[in-house]
Amino acid sequence: MGSPDEIARGAASANPANTFHAVAFVENMPLKDLAPHYPEAVRTLREIRFRVPGGGEVFLFPFGAVVFMNVPGEVRANEIARLRTARPHLSHAAVVSEQLSVREDPSAKPAFVNGVLSLDRMTPDRAAIIALTVAQSAAMEYYEGIVESMFEKTDRLVERLEAKGTVSFVTRPLHRFIGAAIGTRNEVLSILHLLDKPDEAWDDPGMDRIYGELRAEFDLVDRYQSLELKLRSVQEALELVLDVARDRRLVLLEGAVVLLIVLEIVLTFVRAH
Repeated sequence: MGSPDEIARGAASANPANTFHAVAFVENMPLKDLAPHYPEAVRTLREIRFRVPGGGEVFLFPFGAVVFMNVPGEVRANEIARLRTARPHLSHAAVVSEQLSVREDPSAKPAFVNGVLSLDRMTPDRAAIIALTVAQSAAMEYYEGIVESMFEKTDRLVERLEAKGTVSFVTRPLHRFIGAAIGTRNEVLSILHLLDKPDEAWDDPGMDRIYGELRAEFDLVDRYQSLELKLRSVQEALELVLDVARDRRLVLLEGAVVLLIVLEIVLTFVRAH
């Protein structure tokens, strides 16, 4: 009988882990534009998927995330270079990376142990669901950074309004910021609606449990709700600031009109005398 460490190493060797490595970029990647560059790939409504020489798979998602399953680092670099050829305007470096280990054990039920997902067997559909969830987590981390920055900038605008009771006459930067906030909100909501349970999870009880474990491990629901709450707060605060700016300009306009009327009356009176 070996020591506990030896037994654990033996179990790990008998049940090697599958490694999912995700990277997220700033830009979205429309699948219809990428498909011609990957003739060997299978394209679905959700991703482009293909195997690489030597084993391993690559998943390309339209929201700017790439997931590698059991792909060595050198091959990953080659595939990223290939992706840059297909998308020349892709940002120089990945914004966010995420990694997950998945261990197969015929006697295991889907569960996370020390950050490693254990399941009884890996299937193509299960691999796709795992890749999607890891990609979503990486993409969400990117959007969390953007929304947090917007939230802080909005806070500064509100603090100025609270301290001075008014806002700047120059509203063009405010309009640009509001446009960026609306665009970000629409993009976040359009991309992260993929958090809805995939159809495959309804047909496979094991996959349903895997999906539930992944959502809980990556805290996707709470993070998504937090994003929605912050975006809503940003939108409401910006609407308030914009209303104040409009009211201030309206008061000035009314004042200018009154001044012109008074000036016209004075000039008329001067001409009459």
